[in-house]
Amino acid sequence: MATFQYIAKDASGNETRGQIEAGDRNSAIAAVRAQGLFPTALGEVKRAASTTAAAPKKASRRGGPPAPAAKKGGALNMELNIKLPSWMRGKIKTKVLTQFTRQLATLVNAGLPLMRGIEVLKRQMKDAQMKEALDGIGENIAAGGTFSESLTAYPKIFDNLYVNMVKAGEAGGVLEVVLGRLAEFAEKSEKIKNKVKGAMIYPIVVLVAAIGITAFLLVAVIPKFKQVFADMLGGAELPAITQFVIDASEWVQHNYITIAVGVVVLVVLKKIIGKTEKGATMFDWLSLRMPVTGTLVQRTAVSRVTRTLGTLLSSGVPILQSLMIVRDTTGNRIVSNALQSVHDAVKEGEGMTAPLAQCWVFPPMVVSMVEVGEETGALAEMLTRIANTYDDEVDNAVAGMTAAIEPALIIVLAVVVGTIVVAMFLPMIKIIQSVSGGGA
Repeated sequence: MATFQYIAKDASGNETRGQIEAGDRNSAIAAVRAQGLFPTALGEVKRAASTTAAAPKKASRRGGPPAPAAKKGGALNMELNIKLPSWMRGKIKTKVLTQFTRQLATLVNAGLPLMRGIEVLKRQMKDAQMKEALDGIGENIAAGGTFSESLTAYPKIFDNLYVNMVKAGEAGGVLEVVLGRLAEFAEKSEKIKNKVKGAMIYPIVVLVAAIGITAFLLVAVIPKFKQVFADMLGGAELPAITQFVIDASEWVQHNYITIAVGVVVLVVLKKIIGKTEKGATMFDWLSLRMPVTGTLVQRTAVSRVTRTLGTLLSSGVPILQSLMIVRDTTGNRIVSNALQSVHDAVKEGEGMTAPLAQCWVFPPMVVSMVEVGEETGALAEMLTRIANTYDDEVDNAVAGMTAAIEPALIIVLAVVVGTIVVAMFLPMIKIIQSVSGGGA
């Protein structure tokens, strides 16, 4: 029997280390997995012994190079599978995961065994992190683990929603159906996210341009005009608007470091406050109540909650477990608290309608449709209908937000730049008049 030292992850993704006795490496891996762990590194502990100590002498008599002496207490020869520390790894792109899920669903639906499908997709996978995960998943399944259990070893790639839906699909024998639903869910969620991002690109570009142009005028252009006015007007009083712009330019020039530090301090304070429970709740509340953008955030939250919950229920995940998963994936504490209330009510044997109605995030129409779904026993289908409806609402909100923000930013840019131009132009009229009068 040999002693092996291992590094493994549990079902929550936490790393653990230990030693185990086994006849060979494969037996050691199987023994670690039998403990509910997923090994990521395994190596045999080579202990120093009298027989090993005699080996260098024997080799030297034969004329060969002496073998290196083993270190006292044993040395560990680890075969690491991890290329980067876990803290250095980010989440893979949603597009990669969606494509994998869709292709695996197609292969399984075509009658290909799960292991064979994973091997096929692993060979064509270009993303290194995903390829490494598929390699580990294949090994875990080959050792007797289930697909859902294997996914829990990679929480940064497969979240609770994904794992629980796969587990429900395995239990019901409809894995290919669940994978198809997961792919469809990810595609629709990514579509909504891209629409929101796309709608914000133009306003952000205009805002950055406005700040950049204003800063350039105040720092580089206004000081030159100030010198011209001093030379040509001989210290005469300037128009009020011109003096205001010049004072603003001087303040920016003398306090640009203070401005930069202030911006950094505000960003850091926001991050610090956002990490506290009360601060995060306040920011989440503000995101839902902000004019113009608040409506979009609210409709996106309703769409995400209803689609996620509907997808989980239609896949066979129990309602209490589904509510907990949705609560943890909303990304908004106001919505999460409402779902916690719904979970508590359902746990006590009550319906979802009353606690949903108490949260202002969910409009009366949503509450009424959920009530009808509960009464008719078609809650999953009704939730999916709500999600489809609110997808359209999100499209309308994006269009409305874009239509409102773009002209407003253009007007603000025009007012700022126009004010500076007028402020510089008014003294020029005096200069022109004085020059014309002097020439006459």
